[in-house]
Amino acid sequence: MIPFESPTMSVSFLSRARWPALLMAAAVSAGCASTPSTPTAAAPVRVKVFVAAMFEIGQNTGDRAGEFQHWYERYWKDAKPVTVPGALQPVYCNVDGVCGAVLGMGKVNSSSSMQAILLNPAFDFSQAYYVISGVAGTPPSRGTIGEVNWATWLVDYDLGHRWAPEENKPGEPTFMPRKGYENYRRFQLNPALVGWAMKLSGDTPLKDSDSARTYRLRYPDAAARRAPFVGTGTHMTGDTFFHGPGMSNQAQYIAKLYGADDYVITEMEAAAITLVINRTHGTDRVMSLRGAVNFDQGNPKETTLQHLDPAPGETAGGFAETVENIEKVGSRVVDHIVANWPQWQGGVPKL
Repeated sequence: MIPFESPTMSVSFLSRARWPALLMAAAVSAGCASTPSTPTAAAPVRVKVFVAAMFEIGQNTGDRAGEFQHWYERYWKDAKPVTVPGALQPVYCNVDGVCGAVLGMGKVNSSSSMQAILLNPAFDFSQAYYVISGVAGTPPSRGTIGEVNWATWLVDYDLGHRWAPEENKPGEPTFMPRKGYENYRRFQLNPALVGWAMKLSGDTPLKDSDSARTYRLRYPDAAARRAPFVGTGTHMTGDTFFHGPGMSNQAQYIAKLYGADDYVITEMEAAAITLVINRTHGTDRVMSLRGAVNFDQGNPKETTLQHLDPAPGETAGGFAETVENIEKVGSRVVDHIVANWPQWQGGVPKL
């Protein structure tokens, strides 16, 4: 005999029987609804080469070119800017993994921008090469206006002790290294990478100008009178924009004191930027590329102050040609690395 069921018992029983199906349907419904709204983080850009400039004049394209414009027009005209908190200017990247940015002038300005970019999760720098690119000065005994130079060594000009020449014995150096800065004040860049850079770019045809040719003749040095060329040597990094034969001789003294090659380029950023890169990825893939737009001293017939504040029409000239030369030389190396990435991604190939 079937026991009697009240209407209440029957409804309760039927409801309990349907719970599993109802719960399953609700779960499926909830899953379908959440799928389209679930955010997915974009994969970081795998940087193959990063080009660091220090300043630009006006816009990135269409006006007078500074250090960044020729690079921008070659690699990033269609790229969207990526804003990086802590960096002076946005980062641009193309589909080939070539990225670049304007970092700012001086050691603190440029290195803080580089640190912010390196640590930003939008980029993967684990296999990146670096081209620190910009204009510079050169001693007339070593270089000329319009030349382009790859650094073999980077030396910090500022870290140490200095005193006034009149407080020293005549003719003796007024600089002494400060102990404890050994790992911060000089970097030997990868000789194999410098060798590749010269192999790929050493014969690059460089532009010159009538104004630069005329200006060179003010100097008696054979090196100063040369046409633009591609060379190598020590780059001296200092926030002090030094001028005059005395300061130039001191820079050469510091280079030799530290066991580096001859001082040939004076600039304001590369050693600091390289220190930042070294703390995260090492220095084996760092290149420093500079073009000379001025001499670090006047000619024998002018004082240092006259050289610093020249009369109208007596400036060095050749700036526009030099910034173009820098990109012409540097892009040969950048393009080669990208085109042969399977050979380069694991490290600098043997020459």
